[in-house]
Amino acid sequence: MSDTVNEVIQTHYSRPDIGSVILGALEKAGKDLNRLTPEDLVPIDHFHIRGRVATLELARAAGLDASMRVLDVGSGVGGTSRCLAKEFGCHVTGIDLTEEYCRAATLLTDKVGLSEFIDYQQGDATNLPFDDGAFDVVWTEHVAMNIPDKPRLYKEMYRVLKPGGTLAIYDVLAGPSGPVLFPVPWARTPESSFLVRPSELRTLLEEAGFTISDWSDTTDAARSWFVALADKIRKEGFPPLGFHVLMGTDFQLMAQNQGRNLQEGRIVLGQVVASK
Repeated sequence: MSDTVNEVIQTHYSRPDIGSVILGALEKAGKDLNRLTPEDLVPIDHFHIRGRVATLELARAAGLDASMRVLDVGSGVGGTSRCLAKEFGCHVTGIDLTEEYCRAATLLTDKVGLSEFIDYQQGDATNLPFDDGAFDVVWTEHVAMNIPDKPRLYKEMYRVLKPGGTLAIYDVLAGPSGPVLFPVPWARTPESSFLVRPSELRTLLEEAGFTISDWSDTTDAARSWFVALADKIRKEGFPPLGFHVLMGTDFQLMAQNQGRNLQEGRIVLGQVVASK
């Protein structure tokens, strides 16, 4: 990605010392910081629509097991990598453009006792710092929306997969009903949002060399999830733990727009499994 786009994206996601911010929110919510579990972190570290449920659905569709080495592209603060390591026993390497997220992911993973299974490093998804054929699975959730050079992204994912390896994707895609309303959780303005339509993603994957084995449109489930979440927030307000801790004061508007984008068909959700 260009340096300018990288800077905009990192500015969007970065907050100073986010690891300490998360630990403070956990303590405020009554969690014992010396006895944290991955489940304690679920409200704040699965930064994608439908959270841990969607992660587990994709993992089962991709056939994950303990023998696999997984690359989590766009690993954020580590929610997905911790879920995959704990639930399936696989070793996960997380890579994220935002260095502060990598530090927070490392801190939180150590706190819940999963450091043996997971490591993180800062890097660019379009220039992965790994050897050819290094991973059994390449995994990504809600990441490609911020990456303009998608041909290079998927070619890099193909390169680092072993022959016969699996690509697992859960992403926001462009819907049929018009432009996205901003701000949204992944972008405050259109300049850092790069959605493609489902048909375009299919073409990109096939041109990179992948064979698509499973494609599910999970938009209806996402709409239901957002309606339930919005109703709960209206009744109870924002909880001590939630995405607002990461995204700051304008998260409420982001969430409102995200809900409208889903309801109005401006975005759709795709779960895709493909092989090399």
